[in-house]
Amino acid sequence: MIYKSDFLVIGGGVAGMTFALKVANSGKGKVILVCKTTLDEANTAKAQGGIASVTNLKVDNFEKHIEDTMIAGDNISNLEAVEHVVRNAPEAIRDLLDWGVNLDKREDGTYDLHREGGHSEFRILHHADDTGFEIQRGLMEAVRRNKNITVLENHFAVEIITQHHLGVEVTRRTPDIECYGAYILNPNTQKIDTYLSKVTLMATGGIGAVYATTSNPGIATGDGIAMVYRAKGTVADMEFVQFHPTVLYNPSETRPAFLITEAMRGYGGVLRLPNGDEFMQKYDERLSLAPRDIVARAIDHEMKIHGLDYVCLDVTHKDADETRKHFPHIYAKCLSIGIDITKDYIPVCPSAHYMCGGIKVDLNGESSIHRLYAVGECSCTGLHGGNRLASNSLIEAVVYAKSAAKHSLNSIDKYNVNLDIPEWDDNGTMSNEERVLITQSVREVGGIMSNYVGIVRSNLRLKRAWDRLDLLYEETERLFKQVKATKDICELRNMINVGYLITRQAIERKESRGLHYNIDYPNHAR
Repeated sequence: MIYKSDFLVIGGGVAGMTFALKVANSGKGKVILVCKTTLDEANTAKAQGGIASVTNLKVDNFEKHIEDTMIAGDNISNLEAVEHVVRNAPEAIRDLLDWGVNLDKREDGTYDLHREGGHSEFRILHHADDTGFEIQRGLMEAVRRNKNITVLENHFAVEIITQHHLGVEVTRRTPDIECYGAYILNPNTQKIDTYLSKVTLMATGGIGAVYATTSNPGIATGDGIAMVYRAKGTVADMEFVQFHPTVLYNPSETRPAFLITEAMRGYGGVLRLPNGDEFMQKYDERLSLAPRDIVARAIDHEMKIHGLDYVCLDVTHKDADETRKHFPHIYAKCLSIGIDITKDYIPVCPSAHYMCGGIKVDLNGESSIHRLYAVGECSCTGLHGGNRLASNSLIEAVVYAKSAAKHSLNSIDKYNVNLDIPEWDDNGTMSNEERVLITQSVREVGGIMSNYVGIVRSNLRLKRAWDRLDLLYEETERLFKQVKATKDICELRNMINVGYLITRQAIERKESRGLHYNIDYPNHAR
C-alpha cells in the first residue's frame, strides 16, 4: 500500500510529538506519526531528573548555563547550538506548560528547582522524580486531541526513501540527496508499506540497547541513526556514549536498568564504597556532583580495583520525609527489593544511558539529506560535545523540534509527493532456527559493545570489537537478503550498524576526550 502525507514523523517521544504539534497546529497539512511500540513507551518517559532552563534570574543567567554546558562538553560543543538551546529554553518550557505539562512549584508559586552534576546553579525544573513521564503524558494527550495528527502505534520504519529507490546512484559524495518518506512495516498485515511525505522527521531516540546493560528501554536500538547512515546521510560524534553513573544494581533487571536520578546527588547524596568510605575526592573537587563522564569513570575504576559489582549512593543523612517526598518512585522501587533508602545505602553502577552523537543537523534541525530533519537523541546538534550536561536533553528536543517545525513549514510548499516509488520486495520466509540466530546475535552485539567499547577503551579492544562486528554484519546482511523483513532482524541490522559507527569513530579519535576514554591516550583526558 502507498500512503501520502505532508509530514511524516518517525518516533513518538518529546521530540517527535513537539514537532507534530507545531506543524499540525499551523494549518499547513496532515501529520502521520509512527512509533514502533506505543506512545507511552518512548525513552522520554524514563527520564527522571528534569529539564534544564534558566528561570531564577535573581541568581542565574544564560551565560552561566552556556558556560556549564561548554565545560561539561569538554569545550568541544558547538557554541552556536549551545546558545540556541539555552536562550530558547524558557519559551520552550512555556510551550510545554501550554500543552498541559505540570512542573513542581513551591508554596510561593516559584518553580521548585533542583541542581544536578555540572550545573553551577539550581535550574532543573521537574515533576517529582518522573519528569519525563509527565512530559510524555501531557504531550500524548495533546497529540491525541489533535485532528491533524494520525498516530500509528506498533509500526516499524525499515528504511527511508531517497533517489536511490528511483534508480539513481547515491553515494556519500552526492550533494543533493532528498528524502521522500519511508518504508514502514505494518504489524497487522506483516507487509511493508510505502509512506511518501513532503517532509520527514527522524525522532527515533537512543541506542542504549546496543549495550548489555542500559537505562534505556529495549526499543532503543538506534533505528533512525542506522537508517540515515545507510541512506548516505552524515552521522557524527558516535564515540561519545554517555554512561549514567548511577543505575540501581539489580542483576535481574538490565534492559532497562532502573535509573537513580542525578538529582539525588544534587539533593545531597554521597557516593561511597560498600564499607562506607567516600572516594570521589580522589577524582574531582566537585565530588559526587562532578559531570557524568568523570563520575562514571571513577565508579568504574573503584569497582575494578576493589573487585566490586557496585558502589553505593547514600542519602541516609537526609530527612527521611523529604527524601520520600522528592523521590517517591525511587523510594518505592528500592523498597520493592528490600532497600529502604532512608536507612540503607543504594547499590549503584554505571550503565549505557545517552548518545551524544547521531544524525548531524544544522540549527534548523535539518540533516545532510534534504527534506529530512532529525531531533532528539538520534540527532547530533553539537550541543553536547564530548559529554551531555544533565537535563539538557529534554530541553534540546523541544527547542530543536520547534526550529525544525518552523524551517520545514517555510519550505514545504515547494515539495511534492507525486513520485513513482517502487513498493518493497517482501519475498522470503523465516524459520524458527533463523529467529534463534537473531536472538543470539543481539546478545553478542551487547557483549561486544559492553566489553570492548564501554566506559574505558583501548586500541586493542576497539580493534577486537571492529572484527567481531564485521563478522556479524556479513552474516546478518546475508540473512536479511534471504528472508522476509521483520522487526527483529531490522533491529539487529540497526544495532550492528550503530555498534560499527561507535567503534569506528572511537578508533578515529586519537585522544581521550569527554565520554571517550582510551587508555592508549591517557594524557589527553581532562
